[in-house]
Amino acid sequence: MALSRVYWRRVSLRGAAVTPGPLFSLRPQPGRRSPAWGPPRYLYPRQLLIQHFWTSKQQMEFLDIYHARRKQSHPEILNCLEKAIPLISNAALQQHFTYLCTKVQSGAHPSINDMLLLKKCFSTYPLDIAHLSVPHMKALSRAMILTPHLPSLLLRYRLNKHTTVLHQLDKALKRLGTGQLTAQEVKSACYLRGLDSTHLGEDWCRIWLEEWLQLSCSLKNAEMSLLLHAVVLLSTNYSGTRH
Repeated sequence: MALSRVYWRRVSLRGAAVTPGPLFSLRPQPGRRSPAWGPPRYLYPRQLLIQHFWTSKQQMEFLDIYHARRKQSHPEILNCLEKAIPLISNAALQQHFTYLCTKVQSGAHPSINDMLLLKKCFSTYPLDIAHLSVPHMKALSRAMILTPHLPSLLLRYRLNKHTTVLHQLDKALKRLGTGQLTAQEVKSACYLRGLDSTHLGEDWCRIWLEEWLQLSCSLKNAEMSLLLHAVVLLSTNYSGTRH
């Protein structure tokens, strides 16, 4: 699912105003190497084009199937995290990491504090982006709706780039305020970040998006790997999806 229009129309990567334009406009401004609204083209999956040809019901059915396939990467990612725990040098962090994984696997939704306590683990070996294994990167790519069928160097580069851009947009949205988003924009923003929002009420989506922004805006650039994993950790077992 694409990022909400509000990001491109109301904010730039630096938080400045952007001239409104079509969602798929790719007209660059003089002196720029990228479109006027900034984000890389790969943030728009091809599947979004179906909105011009399919009915609303067909689109919803497609998104249900697509998200089901996306969730297939979740157990794989959790397994990769469990394998990394013995390699963490700090015993207290190992213990808390084990608690977090057990909590998620038992069906509970982790709190933001649970995850922030572990942010140091994601800034160094073995869980920072520079040291993730190839299977780990492929699983994360699927969870982020990115193709995993690339050489490892490109997988690592793109995950890093994608997360950096998302983090910048999160900070801009935090300044703007989620109250400025329409219901559909909130759902689109949640879907991009890993939550299956297609059948979720607007209030639940807004609560989840606020949680995400709280986490994202608390992270430094060296801790972006945690934001990658939040796509799974925060979307799995979210109570709103059970209503």
